[in-house]
Amino acid sequence: MDTASLTFTAVFCALLVLSLITRTVLSSRQIRHVARHRGTVPTAFSHTISLPAHQKAADYTITKSRFGMLELSIDAALLLGWTLLGGLDWLNQALLAALGGGMVQQLALLAAFTLIGGLFTLPLGWWATFRIEERFGFNKMTLSLWLGDLLKGALVGTLVGLPIAALVLWLMGTAGSTWWIWAWGVWMTFNLLALVLYPTLIAPLFNKFEPLQDETLKARVNALMQRCGFAAKGLFVMDGSKRSAHANAYFTGFGAAKRVVFFDTLLKQLSPAEIDAVLAHELGHYKRRHIIKRIVLMFGLSLLGFALLGWLSGKAWFYTGLGVMPSLDAPNNALALLLFMMAVPLLTFFLSPLMAHMSRSHEFEADAYAMAQTNGADLASALLKLFKDNASTLTPDPVYAQFYYSHPPASERLARLLSTGPAHAARPA
Repeated sequence: MDTASLTFTAVFCALLVLSLITRTVLSSRQIRHVARHRGTVPTAFSHTISLPAHQKAADYTITKSRFGMLELSIDAALLLGWTLLGGLDWLNQALLAALGGGMVQQLALLAAFTLIGGLFTLPLGWWATFRIEERFGFNKMTLSLWLGDLLKGALVGTLVGLPIAALVLWLMGTAGSTWWIWAWGVWMTFNLLALVLYPTLIAPLFNKFEPLQDETLKARVNALMQRCGFAAKGLFVMDGSKRSAHANAYFTGFGAAKRVVFFDTLLKQLSPAEIDAVLAHELGHYKRRHIIKRIVLMFGLSLLGFALLGWLSGKAWFYTGLGVMPSLDAPNNALALLLFMMAVPLLTFFLSPLMAHMSRSHEFEADAYAMAQTNGADLASALLKLFKDNASTLTPDPVYAQFYYSHPPASERLARLLSTGPAHAARPA
């Protein structure tokens, strides 16, 4: 290899090692910290969370963290196998020999890479669902439902992903040096369309969505949304309980296609006033323009990503430095896409603390909005129930939380809610 290729290989290896060390240290800190505090419920929660519930959350967190470290090792091995150990190069050469160079070969490369990677990680998904989630009482899925979800997901991915990939590959081959701008436009258009079409076309393939039947709750929710100046296309209950005991509520869709979705598990666990408070929190994300801000951020970051891919795809050292010999008489566009998707997360991983910090700030703002529209005590009560029922640890490692947590730790979030007191609960529910 030439000097540029060797240099890029060294940078790639350094980022891989640094990310592995960082992830391992953070996970080890989390495991030790949670285990050290497993025997005592934090004082702030001693009257609301029992010791067995606290210990269950600790055990669940530790188990998932250890499993995450196993996944990390396997992912790193697969990454090296695909790149420096020649896996992707071998697959590309085999498909070139069988199909020749062209669009069919490139799409076959993308499909084969996805299929092989999925087969390698399939046992991990099975273990997470039928061993970890099952052990802690969260899994409600049968093996047939799990397999059905996999098949439906693969079908949707094929029907949606292959045409988008084909269009991007075509642009890479025909649109000249500025292809990445056009490809970025295609990608953003697809994402915006997905926000509109997902609730009505994709989500119903996996879950049942029925209109909310509880007239009293419906009246409360409609009154809250009217008070907040928010319009939704409908209020729906999702049969989340057929897959998991975890509970949630969310808005989905975009523009006029927005829907309010409640997990059926949530409706069973929370009182009407608590549901109001949780919904007001979600409304807060819209009213504080968090959704728009995240979309704009996604636009900006993806534009930078496509620009970087446009530059790297024309450099021979990008391919050879990652263990792949580019073709001289066939397009290398699919290779460029795959290598970029594998290499760039090693760099963007170190942006995680910034993204997590922004997300936690948004959560605090949404909580503040909810307290102005409903009762802060109801939101605090709802969050306590959700922390307990979802077995979320009350004692995460502070450094781990700062690096990863998209939501504030329970202690910080509830302390802020309770410290404001009823004075900020302008409209008790």
